[in-house]
Amino acid sequence: MKKTLLTTCFFIASYVGFSQENITYQKPSAPILALAEFERAPSVSMDTKKVYMLLTYRDTYKTLDDLNQVEMRLGGLRINPATNISSTITYNNNLKIRKIRDKVETQVKGLPNNPRIAYISWSPDETKVAFTNTVSSGVELWVLDIASATASKLTNPILNANMGMPYTWFRDGKHILVKQLVPQRPALIDDKKDLPKGPVVSTADGKVSQNRTYQDLLKNPTDEANFENLITSEYHKVSLDGSSTLFKKADLYASESFSPDGNYLLTNVIKKPFSYIIPYNRFPITTEVYDLKANLVKIINESPLNEVMPKGFMAVKKGKRSISWRNDEPSTLFFVEALDGGDPAIKVDYRDEAFLWKAPFNTEPVSILKTPQRFAGITWGNATTAIAYDNWYDTRNMKTYLFNPSNSSEKPKVINDRNQQDIYADPGNFETKKNEYGRYVLAIENNNLYLIGDGFTKEGQFPFVDELNLNTLQKKRLYQSNYKDKKEEILSIEDFKKGEVLVQIQSKTEFPNYYFRNIKSKDKITPITTFANPFQSIKNVHKEVIKYKRKDGVELSGTLYLPANYDRVGKKEKLPLLIWAYPEEFKDKNSAGQNNKNANEFTFPYYGSFVYWVTKGYAVLDDASFPIIGEGKTEPNDTFIPQLVANAEAAIDAVDNLGYINRKKVAVGGHSYGAFMTANLLTHSNLFACGIARSGAYNRTLTPFGFQSEQRNYWEVPSIYNGMSPFMTADKMKTPMLLVHGEADNNPGTFTLQTERYFQALKGLGAPVRMVILPKESHGYAAKENIFHLLWEQEQFLDKYLKN
Repeated sequence: MKKTLLTTCFFIASYVGFSQENITYQKPSAPILALAEFERAPSVSMDTKKVYMLLTYRDTYKTLDDLNQVEMRLGGLRINPATNISSTITYNNNLKIRKIRDKVETQVKGLPNNPRIAYISWSPDETKVAFTNTVSSGVELWVLDIASATASKLTNPILNANMGMPYTWFRDGKHILVKQLVPQRPALIDDKKDLPKGPVVSTADGKVSQNRTYQDLLKNPTDEANFENLITSEYHKVSLDGSSTLFKKADLYASESFSPDGNYLLTNVIKKPFSYIIPYNRFPITTEVYDLKANLVKIINESPLNEVMPKGFMAVKKGKRSISWRNDEPSTLFFVEALDGGDPAIKVDYRDEAFLWKAPFNTEPVSILKTPQRFAGITWGNATTAIAYDNWYDTRNMKTYLFNPSNSSEKPKVINDRNQQDIYADPGNFETKKNEYGRYVLAIENNNLYLIGDGFTKEGQFPFVDELNLNTLQKKRLYQSNYKDKKEEILSIEDFKKGEVLVQIQSKTEFPNYYFRNIKSKDKITPITTFANPFQSIKNVHKEVIKYKRKDGVELSGTLYLPANYDRVGKKEKLPLLIWAYPEEFKDKNSAGQNNKNANEFTFPYYGSFVYWVTKGYAVLDDASFPIIGEGKTEPNDTFIPQLVANAEAAIDAVDNLGYINRKKVAVGGHSYGAFMTANLLTHSNLFACGIARSGAYNRTLTPFGFQSEQRNYWEVPSIYNGMSPFMTADKMKTPMLLVHGEADNNPGTFTLQTERYFQALKGLGAPVRMVILPKESHGYAAKENIFHLLWEQEQFLDKYLKN
C-alpha cells in the first residue's frame, strides 16, 4: 500500500493572486523523491544539524498566456512540441534550503533567469538535487549542490519530457540516465498544411471491445507519425561534470527504473500497432532488462495491443503485469498474472498469482503468492516478511495478508478483512523505512510492525499509531491523538526508540504547521514551522460539522459555514443557503453513513469551493453527503434520482431546522459528477432556486460503456442511462442554471461538447440558463483571468437568482 506522505502547500499574501510555497524535508538516509513529499528513515538518529528542508515556490495561479501555448493531443497525452514537456505541467520559480532547526532559509544561488522548475529528485547519496528547467526551446537538466546551496546547468535544452520524468539517477549518485531528443529529429507534420494520403479506416473483427470514453486519442496516420516522432528519445549517461555518452539508441521509451543495487535497468518500450480507441498505456509494450553497459539481459514481457478487455472494473490484461523491482533484494523482479484470464466473470478459487524472478533471469520465475481476489499491492519487508493486498470492487472488500515470500507453501495470514468503504474499521497504513538500497520497506523493530491510521470514529477523528506483533498478530496502541479543538495528522515515525513522530497540527483558524511529537511523552511537541494564518478575513466565520439523517435512516453530514458575527442564539437572520456536493456510490448503508469530515480542519478558500460566499452573507453547506447506495445485487444507479433528491431534502431540512436559512432561497452546485448531480436535482425536484454546474456530462449515451462507478453498458440498461441523463429531460428543467466548462477538458467522458449540447437543448426549450466556456482550461481551472471571471459569473448569478 502507499506509504504515508506529506503533501502540503503554504500560502502567503491575499486570497487571490498570492504566491505559494511548498516544503520538503531531507535527512541523511531519506532523500525526497518528489516535490512536496516527506519521506524519512527512522533508523537514523535525529541529528538535526544534517536535516534539511527544501522549499520550492510557485505562483498560485497560471495565466492565460501560460495556457496559450502550442499543444498536441496524442494518445492520451498533451504535449508542447516546442519545449517537449507536458503542456499542463505546473512550474516552480524558486528554491531555498533550510536546516530544520534554523530560522532562516538560504537562497539557492545560480538558478536560471525566470526559472521554470519541475521534476525534482534527490541523488542516492543525498548530497545533490536534480531538476529540470524549461526554456522557450526545450528542457534543460540542472543539479543543486546542497552543501553550497548552488545550482548549475548540466545539459542544454535537449531533454525529452513528453512522457513525464525525463531522467533517473544511477545508483552511484555521480551519473544520471537522461532521455534526450534525437539529433536532427524530423519536422512534425502539420495536418492543416499536409494533404491526407487517404481516408482513416478502422475495423472491428467481431470481438467485444468495450472501452471508456477517453480524450486526446490518436485519430489518423498523421497523429501516429507525430506521436512516434515526439516520444522517440535516446538514453544518455550524463556525469555531474556535464560530460555525456550515448547509453542506448533511440526508441519509444515509456519508463525506466534501476534495480535496488543499481546493476540493472528495467525499461518499458512502446511498440506498434497504435490504436485510435485507447490511450498509449494500452499500446503494445516490451519490457526489457539491461546491464550497466546497455547489453540486453532479458526480454521480460511483450504485451500486445490491449484494445479488447473483459467487462468489469476488475478486468485486467492477460500475461505479466505490475512488473517492478523487489525493494528488499538487490535485483529481483516481481510480477503478477491473472489466473482467470483477466475476466472477473469467470469463477475461480484464485484470481491472481504473484511471481519473483531473480537476475540474470536464467531460471524460471518462482510463484510466491495466490490471491482469491484481484491483487492490489505489496509492501516488502525482508526475506520472510511481506504484506500483500487484494480487493474486489463489486463487494468493496479488501484483505490484507502477512506472508513469507521465501516459502510459498506457508499459508498467508489474513490480518485484515473489511469493506474498503468502512473508514471506521480502517487499520491504517504500515510504516516503512529506508534500507541499504535506498528503497522503502516495512519498518520491523523487535519483531513488530507499525500502523499509522486516520482514526475516524463516530465521535470524531483521532489519528493513531499501532504496534503489530508478528508472532501473535496482536495490536498495541502506542499513541492516539485526543484533540477536541484541533486536527492532528500523524505523518511518519522518525525514531522508534525515542518515540519521535512527525505530525501536522491545525485548527479552524490556525494554519497547518509541522511538529515533532514524542509519543512516549505525549505532551512534548517541538515546532518545525510557524506559518501564520494568511486568511484573516475569514478567521471569524462560524464552522461546524452537522449530522443529520435521510428519510430512510441513512446518516449524513456536511460542513456548515455561517458569516462572521452571525447571531446563532438570538434573532436568527434567514440566510440564503449554498450546498456544494459530489455523489458517492456505496454498497451498504453503514459505510455510506460514516463521517470523514473534521470541523477543526483549517478553513482554506480556493476557487472551486463555495466557502468564498460565506463572506457575502450566505450560509454554506460544503461537502454535503450525497451517498447513492445499492445493497446486495441492487446497483446504486438503479435508484439514483430518488436517492439524490432524498439527500438534498435531508440537507436542506437539517440547516432549516437550525433556524438559519430561508428554504426558498437555496442553491446547489458541483463540479464534474457534482455538475451532473446539480442538473438532475434542478430537473427532478423543486428544492432549489438555482444551481451551478461546472465541467459536467449530461448525456450518458455519449459514455455508453460505463461512467463513474457504473459497470453496465448502455444496451444492458438503457433505462438507467436515459433516466439519469439530464439531457433527455431537458424539457422539464425550468430552474435557473449556470453551466461552466473548460474549453479544453481532458477528463474521460466530460467533453466540452456535453455542456454545449445541453445548453442548446435548454435554450431551445426556454429554460433560464447561462453558459460560460473558459478559454484554454482543462477539467480543472488554472488561469488567474479565468478564475477571476468564474468568481464574477457565480456571484452575479447568485445575486440575481438567489440573494435578491
